[in-house]
Amino acid sequence: MFVVGDERCDLLCLDLDVAERLRQSNRSRPALLLVGERLRALGDPTRLAIAAALTEADELCVCDLAWIVERSQALVSHHLRSLRTVGLVESRREGKMVLYTLTPHGRVLVESLIADEVAHG
Repeated sequence: MFVVGDERCDLLCLDLDVAERLRQSNRSRPALLLVGERLRALGDPTRLAIAAALTEADELCVCDLAWIVERSQALVSHHLRSLRTVGLVESRREGKMVLYTLTPHGRVLVESLIADEVAHG
């Protein structure tokens, strides 16, 4: 059995053509920053629980979400604001209620995270 104690190469083995092409494409992709922000937002257990609940319902209000995730309405509102800022949820007002739903990007991301955990959990 071979065990690597250090994750670095012992010699310079750079494939310059491939490495430079990938370096240039990664550096010029602001979309990677947005994906990172979205993943960071879902890194909080409460926000992930909120998003997971929204995968199970078309729309939920803050009251419902607070009940589901067992947190205060103020805290859930704060987390929903964070999720909305990165484009994972959207809201609409219906009378005195504000209803939240996952955006298409949010739904795909959350469902893929949940499916991966169910499959490998």
